[in-house]
Amino acid sequence: MLVSALVTSLAINSGLCILFFTLYSILRKQPSNSEVYIPRVLAEGGYKKTSHFNLERLIPSPDWLRRAWKLSEDDLLATSGLDAVVFMRLINFSLRVFLFAGVIGVFVLLPVNCSGDALEYVDFTDLSNNSLDVFSISNISSGSSMLWIHFTAVYLVTIFICCLLYYEYRYISEKRTSYFLASKPQPHQFTILVRSIPVPVGSSVSESVESFFSEYHPSTYLSHSVVRRTNKLQNLINDAKKLYGRLVHLQSDPNKQKYKRSGTFGLFGPKVNLVDHYEKKLEDIEENVRLGQSEVSLAEEEVRAAFVSFKSRYGAAIAFHLQQSTNPTRWVTELAPEPQDVYWPFFSSSFFRRWISKLVVIIACILLTILFLIPVVLVQGLTNLTQLEVYFPFLTSILTITFVSEVVTGYLPSLILLLFLKAVPPVMQGFSSIQGYISFSAIQKSACEKVLWFTVWNIFFATVFSGSVFYKISIFLDPKNIPAKLASAVPAQASFFIAYVVTSGWTSTSTELFRIIPLLWSLMKRPFTDSKDDELEVPAINYHVHIPRVLFFVLLGITYFFLAPLILPFLLAYLCLGYIVYRNQFINVYAPRYETAGKFWPIAHNSVIFSLVLMHAIAVGVFTLKTVPVASTLTFPLPVFTLLFNEYCRKRFLPNFTAYPAESLLKKDRQDENDPTMPEFYTKLIGTYQDPALMPINFSANGERLRSPLLSASSSSHS
Repeated sequence: MLVSALVTSLAINSGLCILFFTLYSILRKQPSNSEVYIPRVLAEGGYKKTSHFNLERLIPSPDWLRRAWKLSEDDLLATSGLDAVVFMRLINFSLRVFLFAGVIGVFVLLPVNCSGDALEYVDFTDLSNNSLDVFSISNISSGSSMLWIHFTAVYLVTIFICCLLYYEYRYISEKRTSYFLASKPQPHQFTILVRSIPVPVGSSVSESVESFFSEYHPSTYLSHSVVRRTNKLQNLINDAKKLYGRLVHLQSDPNKQKYKRSGTFGLFGPKVNLVDHYEKKLEDIEENVRLGQSEVSLAEEEVRAAFVSFKSRYGAAIAFHLQQSTNPTRWVTELAPEPQDVYWPFFSSSFFRRWISKLVVIIACILLTILFLIPVVLVQGLTNLTQLEVYFPFLTSILTITFVSEVVTGYLPSLILLLFLKAVPPVMQGFSSIQGYISFSAIQKSACEKVLWFTVWNIFFATVFSGSVFYKISIFLDPKNIPAKLASAVPAQASFFIAYVVTSGWTSTSTELFRIIPLLWSLMKRPFTDSKDDELEVPAINYHVHIPRVLFFVLLGITYFFLAPLILPFLLAYLCLGYIVYRNQFINVYAPRYETAGKFWPIAHNSVIFSLVLMHAIAVGVFTLKTVPVASTLTFPLPVFTLLFNEYCRKRFLPNFTAYPAESLLKKDRQDENDPTMPEFYTKLIGTYQDPALMPINFSANGERLRSPLLSASSSSHS
C-alpha cells in the first residue's frame, strides 16, 4: 500500500469521526433523543424533558467531554460495578503500553527503519508515492547492526508489559476482594446450584434435596428451590406482557382509536371494542398461565437441579468445594449466579441435548471460521490492484483514477471486514447460549473468548498467510517453520493493519458514541408509538463485543511495534477515543445487568501473554531471516520467561477469581452476626431463586404498571 492510500483512508475516517462527534454533541441535547443518548440518566430521574425550543440545543458543546474526563474510578465502581472498572483499566493498560512502546517505536525504530536501504531510499519530496514498507523493518538490510536496536526494543517492551500485567492482575485481584468485603449481603453469596440429584423411587427432587442437606449440612443449610421446566410458561407470560402493554397504551391515550372491524385486515365485519377485546384475551392467557403453573408444580416437571441456600457464606463455600457423594457425578455443585443473571432456559433442556449442543457448537464454530475466509480472500484481492484488473478487466479504466484506487486499496478492505465482523458477536453469543451455561454472564464470557480467538485467526492469521485454507492449516502443522513463515508474512501486511486500525478502530468507537442503530430505530418507530407509554429499557454493555476488539488491537500493537512502528500513533488515537467514549457511555447509556466482579480480566491477561509470545516468535524469525543468528538465539529465552511469568500469575492470582478465600468469607459472616437486617434477608433469600415464570400474575385485574403485579405477588409468596 502506498502512503497516499493510507492518507486517503485517514482523511475519510477522520472526517467521519469529526462528523459523528459533532452530530452527537447536537443530537444528545434534543429531548426526543434522550432515550437514545441518555437512557440511564432518564431512568434514574436525572433528566426532565422540556418542550420549549432553545437555540442552545443546536450548538455543539463539549460539556459531556468534561464529565467523562472527570469521572473517577470510585464513582465508576459505585455506579457501574467492578466489571466496568476492569474494562476501563484494560484501556488504561493499553494506553500505558503503547505510550511506552510509541516513544521507542516512533522516536527510535522509525528513523532507523527509514535510514535503511534494503528496499529503496525514502523520497521525502514525493512521500505520497512511497510504499509503507520503507517505514518497516523490511527496509533494514540483512546482517545490519541496526537490528540490535530492534532486539533491545523487544526486550524492553516485554519487560515493561510483564511488569504492568503483574501490577494490574494484583490490583484487580485486591479490588475484587475489597469489593466483596464492602458489599451488602447478596443472595448468590449464600447459594450454590446442585445438579445431578439422585431421586429414590417414590420420592421427589425437593424431598431428596431436603433430606440430603439436612443430614450432611445440618448447621448451615437454610432452604432450597427446585428448578422446573418452564419454557412454555415463559412464552405465555411474554405474550401477556405484550398484550398488557398494548392495553395500557390504549387506555392512557384518549385520542387513540378504540374500535376496529373484526374482519380481514380490519376492513370488514362488525366493530369490536379493542379494550374489551384485549382484556378478554389477557384473562384467557392468565388462566392458561395459572393452569400451566399448576401443571409445572407437579413432580414430573422437576429438573434434577436445585438452588440450595445456606445461613452463611462459609457454609455455601464448604458445600461448593467439597465432593458431596462417593460418586462424583452425583450432587455436582457450582456457585450460583446472581438471581437476575440466571439463564432459566438452560434448565429446560435435557443433559443429552446439552451434550449434543456442545458438539454442534464446536462444529459450527469451525464451519463459521472456514466460511469467513471468503470475505478475507475478497479483502486480500482488493488490496492488490493488479489482481483486480486481471479478474475484472472492465474496472481498469476506473482504477486508473488515483482517488478511486486509493479508496479501494486503503479504505474499502477494512470497511468490508468491519461489516462482516459485526455479525460475529451475536452469532457467538447464540452458540454459547446453547452450550450449557447457567448464567448470562457465563454466556458472555464464553462468547468473549470465542469472538477474540475467531478475530485473531480470521483477521490476523488468515490475512497474514494469504492463500488457500489448506495452506493456512499446513503452516500450523509444521511448527518448526512457523517463526520463519511469520517473519516473512507479518511485515508484508503492516500497511493493511494500519488501515484496519484507522477504519475499524476509529469508526467503531465513533459509531459507539453516535449509536446509529438505536437512533435509526427510534426515528422509525417514533411516528407509530408514544414514548410516554413505552417501558424504558436501559441497555447493558456487551463486553463480548468490546473486549475482543480492544484485545485484538493490543495484539496488533505488540506484534507490529518493532516491525512497523507507524501503527502505534493510530492505536494511541483509537485508545484515547475509547477512553473518553466508553466513560461517557457508562455515565449516560449503560447500566449493569450483572456483576462478575472482574472475571473478564483473566481473559485479557491470557490474550496479552499470547500476543507477547507471538511477537517473540516473529522476532526470532525476523532475526533469522535478516541473518543475525546471535540476536535470534538470545530472543529464545523471552517466550520461556513470559510463559513462566504467566504460570506464576495463574498460581498467584487466578484462584481469587474463581472463589473468595476463607478469611474473607468468615470476616463477612462475623460482620453479619451484628447486622439486625439479616433475619429479613434470610426470609427473602428463601424464595429468591424461584423461576420468574412461576410467580403469580394478575394483569387483567390491576390497572397499575406492568411490574407492580409481579412485585406484589412475589413478595406475598415469599412472606
